[in-house]
Amino acid sequence: MTQSGMHTPHSPQPSQSPATRPLLLEMQDIGISFGGVPALRGANLSVAAGEVHALIGQNGAGKSTMIKILTGAYRRGSGSVRFEGREVDFRTPKQAREAGISTIYQEINLVPFRSVAENIFLGREPRRFGLIDWRTVQHRAAALLDSFGLHIDVKKPVGRYSTAIQQMVALARAVSSDAKMVIMDESTSSLDEREVELLFTVVRKLRDDGRAVIFVSHRLDELYALCDRVTVMRDGQTVAQSTMAEMDKLQLVTTMLGRTLAAVVHDDPAAREANLARRGKQAIAARDLGAHPKVSDVSLEVHAGEAVGLAGLLGSGRTETMRLMFGADPLERGSVSIDGATVTLKSPQDAIARGLAYLTEDRKAEGIVPELSVRDNLTLVCLRTLTRNGIVDVKKQQAIVDRFIASLGIKLRSADQPIRELSGGNQQKVLLARWLAAEPSLLLLDEPTRGIDVGAKADVAKIVRELRDAGLAVLMSASELEELTAVADRAVVIRDGRTVAELNGAEMSESAIMDAIAYGGDSSSQLAEAAQSASAAHIEDALEGDRHGV
Repeated sequence: MTQSGMHTPHSPQPSQSPATRPLLLEMQDIGISFGGVPALRGANLSVAAGEVHALIGQNGAGKSTMIKILTGAYRRGSGSVRFEGREVDFRTPKQAREAGISTIYQEINLVPFRSVAENIFLGREPRRFGLIDWRTVQHRAAALLDSFGLHIDVKKPVGRYSTAIQQMVALARAVSSDAKMVIMDESTSSLDEREVELLFTVVRKLRDDGRAVIFVSHRLDELYALCDRVTVMRDGQTVAQSTMAEMDKLQLVTTMLGRTLAAVVHDDPAAREANLARRGKQAIAARDLGAHPKVSDVSLEVHAGEAVGLAGLLGSGRTETMRLMFGADPLERGSVSIDGATVTLKSPQDAIARGLAYLTEDRKAEGIVPELSVRDNLTLVCLRTLTRNGIVDVKKQQAIVDRFIASLGIKLRSADQPIRELSGGNQQKVLLARWLAAEPSLLLLDEPTRGIDVGAKADVAKIVRELRDAGLAVLMSASELEELTAVADRAVVIRDGRTVAELNGAEMSESAIMDAIAYGGDSSSQLAEAAQSASAAHIEDALEGDRHGV
């Protein structure tokens, strides 16, 4: 496909299919290595003006590296990049922005204490008589957001608004800079369903205006709802390019994985019943927990050798319940008992001393220390046991690091590598290893697979099942119900901060959990029958409703 006769990027082309629109971007045979290790090998990406293009792959597949080469953050080792029909070689992100490429990252890059209007025009403020014309700044910002259907006070600090609105502000900034291409990297990971649809409305408007959007997401339903074409990457290479209509969900996932899903989908009611029959003594019990405003009456227990799923909608109180059990937040009423004895956990240090471990849902803000090495991140909790007279026993530390890198299958160049350079899935494995190195008896996992790809999800699920089988007690929260049914032996369902149901063994299924969330656990006989007939063979069903497969 040639670049001749290419239309202006802001002109909508409703009559053309994504496959026949002129290309805005062509990246061909891209290669780059780090420390002699290839990160990309002959990778390709082509995006047309006026299309939303999905870029997907497992964590570590090369998506982020491809984007960083395009935006000038990395210098490619080989290959070519053409933008608007011209060969380009951006040496800095600033050069890419000036050429019309804007990137919106998962961690929103705004100044929270500055106003919405200031953030939109930061560094590009219109001036009058040499001074910033604040009235014009605010008027243009309001008009731009109005065109998105968003009517807010642009004079207020952007940090006062929700994540969804901040994403809109970031999009408005890209549009105001006359961006021809917008890259959205996991921009919906922290949004609810209503906020996602609002964001999608704006993205569709960008597409209709003739702009190109590269959309990176692990949520399959989002890809099919929004994107025109898809590029799939695996192990640093482009393995498929297709229209979304020509590749169904099963093909998409198996292409990402490079294998079938038969060994990934895990739903065995009989195995759950067997696990419950041989579980050990009660490891922890929470009774009538309460802490205003999110938790009002939660009760649950977890035994050694079992995995319990904590289910509920966003905002139901799952995270808050785990934080109360870990001593991270003060308990206003109720009690926690460990090994049958009532305890008072005033801090996470108290919980750790009693054998508890807590993997937070927000690994970026509360988990990793981005500038420290993988080695230091992994041994952070157990560092005191490796220290004598203020000096770390490096040999013992390295032995622990080597053991968990091997046992959890952590992919990295070196243990000295900064953890921020690892993919999301491998960062999550390092955090899990951090807690396992402390040899806990109870593991609290809050959304352990958030923001990681389907392959890494399968790895985490397998690790959790192995830990359970080794006798560890596991309490796991997840928004995606198939992740709970793939791991848990029982499910405790909470709604509005209260326990509303407990589903054991074979009676637990996605349908039964959803019914409990909606109606308080009064499952119909039909749902119970459906739970009995659940089978790993129903891969297509497991992929419906943003089910990535674990």
